[in-house]
Order: sequence, then structure tokens, then C-alpha cells
Amino acid sequence: MANRIVKSVAALQIAEEVVLNLQFDVIVAIMLYMRSRRRGKRVNRLLTRAPFQRLSRIPEQVRHMNRLKGVTDIACFDNLRMDRNTFGRLCFLLRQTGELVDGNFVKIEEQIAMFLGVLAHHKKNRVVKFDFWRSGFTVSKYVHAVLRAVLRLHRSFLVVPEPVPEDYDDNRWKWFKGCLGALDGTYINIQVPNADKPRYRSRKGQICTNTLAACDRRMRFVYVLAGWEGSAGDSRVLRDALNRENGFKVPKGIHYYLCDNGYANNEGFLTPYKGVRYHLKEWGPATEAPHNAREIFNMRHTRARNVIERAFAVLKMRWGILRSASFYPVGIQTNLILACFLLHNFIRSEMESDPIELAVEHEVGNGIEEDVHEVDFVTGVDPSQGWTNARDAMSATMWAAYVGGDA
Repeated sequence: MANRIVKSVAALQIAEEVVLNLQFDVIVAIMLYMRSRRRGKRVNRLLTRAPFQRLSRIPEQVRHMNRLKGVTDIACFDNLRMDRNTFGRLCFLLRQTGELVDGNFVKIEEQIAMFLGVLAHHKKNRVVKFDFWRSGFTVSKYVHAVLRAVLRLHRSFLVVPEPVPEDYDDNRWKWFKGCLGALDGTYINIQVPNADKPRYRSRKGQICTNTLAACDRRMRFVYVLAGWEGSAGDSRVLRDALNRENGFKVPKGIHYYLCDNGYANNEGFLTPYKGVRYHLKEWGPATEAPHNAREIFNMRHTRARNVIERAFAVLKMRWGILRSASFYPVGIQTNLILACFLLHNFIRSEMESDPIELAVEHEVGNGIEEDVHEVDFVTGVDPSQGWTNARDAMSATMWAAYVGGDA
């Protein structure tokens, strides 16, 4: 009897172990099955859903690029501030120099189009990504890539000025033999931390940077220095530009730039007479004719120097990002300003007709590196008596010609 009970107990223990083992195997099998299902769903999602999203965006991306650069020159100019031919040449230049490369899904043309859209219309990242059907990371990545590429080609975009020759017949410039162009500063609004705002506040109360620029007779910029605080004076910025290692170079002798009275009448920089009417509105059709040599000099000086004012007007009308402060870091904002100047030069050189220039002219009407090792350059901005005497002689010549009937 006892043996029979022992055997029954042993049989029950064996049966219980078998059941437990079977339960464990079932649980393991269920867990493996559920894991395989989750993994299968994830694999299917990666293989089907993500490619479907990317592929579904491609037609819209292609359609948007075709509307930007493939419809008409007017549409291309309205969106990118250059015609289709100029846009194609810019893309070709950046591709041939190796400054930009095609991405896996974003070609150079689309990279440059996104960058030009930011400059032309001051579009935010979220607006550009919506227009181009791209992610915010993609837009930011290629905007900065194109910015670096443009800045690296600054030597190609900036022009070498040609002095006014002796036999020049343009009535606006023929009085200024040897003149290289005009020079002035302009305020461009930027966004800075609150602690830096007092330094960047200009005399007009704007939070901005004082940007120095010089241009030739064709409104192409020769030199640009951006980044100085708005509170800095024009002469201080010019002195810094002259003393930089690779800064502004003005050969000594007969070559010079036309400047306003914010600068000193110094060798290399010819300013008008103070206390004598000067601005263009003071020499309009309803005003009196010049009465003396100083007045005739100031009148012709302002008509020639106005080229830098028109260049600034065209620049700011072309690039909307210069008309309001952006929210990039100060260093990036300064680089964007430089890129606007460089691309302005490229457009001026490549586009035969610039609608923005025509608009500015209408408003005004109604209202290669050189070998410079053997050349001495101007290094100071202090007033010079010799240069003042030269200005007096130039004004006397103009007055004699004016009295004699030579306009």
C-alpha cells in the first residue's frame, strides 16, 4: 500500500513537471512569435512606408523646381532675382570649381535655389522646407553649404576698378581723371544679443552694422567690409579697412575714390566742399545754377558719387534679407551680407538688363588680382593740405570750363 502511494506521488510530480515545461515552452513560443511580428512590422514599415513618403514628394519637388527656373525669365527673376541664363551660369560655376556637389537627393540647382530664396525674400527655414518639400535639416544644411561656397569665390566675384581715362567722354565722369569709383558706408539691420545692442545702435537708433563698400562706375563692388557696429563712425571703419593685411588698397598718386563729408579730404579720397550745397535735390531743374567754382565742383561731384547710392539701392531692392534683421548668429548674418554683395556683382556681370536697376534709375530720374608688390598704398584718413589744393585746382578747371560754355 505504501509503495503504491509513493508511486502515485512520484507520478503526480512527473506530470506536474511536464505541465510546467509545456507552459514554459508555450510562453517562449508566444514571445518569439510576438517579437517576430513586431520585427516584421518594423521591417515592412522601413521597406514600404518610408520610401513611399520620399517617392511621393519627388514629383512635387521636380514640379516646383521647373516652375522656378523652367517657365519664364520673369518667374525666375521674381523668385531668384536673376534670369534663367544667369542662374544656370551660377550653378555651372559652383559645380565646375568643386565648391558644391550634388547630394544623394538634392542637386546643386535646388541647393542654390533654396539659398537664393532665403536671400531674395528673407524666407524662414520652415517656409523654405514647405516650398521645396524638404526637411528643415536639409534646408539648413544646404543653405550653409552654398553660403560657404559663395564666400570662397569672393576673389572671382569682386572686380578690379579701372580709373577714368584721359579721353573719357562721359559728362558725369570726364572731370575726374584717374577716379576709381565711389565709396560710402551703409547701415544694415541685424539681430544681436541684448548685451551688445548699445554697441550696434546707430545715430538713427537702429540696431545695425556699418558696412563699408566701394564700387566702380558700373555699380559693381570693388571692396566690402561688413561687421562693424552701427555706432562706429565712417572714418574709423575706413581706417580699419586700410590697415588690414588684405584690406582696402588705394594706390598713391592720381587714383582716388569719391566720398561724402563723412570722410576726410585725404590722398586717395576726394570729398566735396563743406558749407556748399551738395545733394542732387539741390541741383534740380528748378534750382539756381552754380555761382562759383566750389558750387560747380560739388554739383559734378555729387552726380558722379551718386553711383554708390544707386548701387546700395539696387542691392537692397534685390535682396530682402538686407531690409530686415534676420535671426541667425551675428557671424552668419555678416557672411550673408557679404554673399549679397558678391552675388550682386555676379548678376551685374552676367545679366544684360536688370529690371531692378531700371526701377532705381526711374526713381532717381524723378527725384582678376593685380600684382601690387611695387605699389604704395594709402594708409591714413587724416586731412591733407596737398589734396585740398588739388581739389581747389580741379574745381577751378571745372568753373573755367563751365563759364566758357563746356557743360
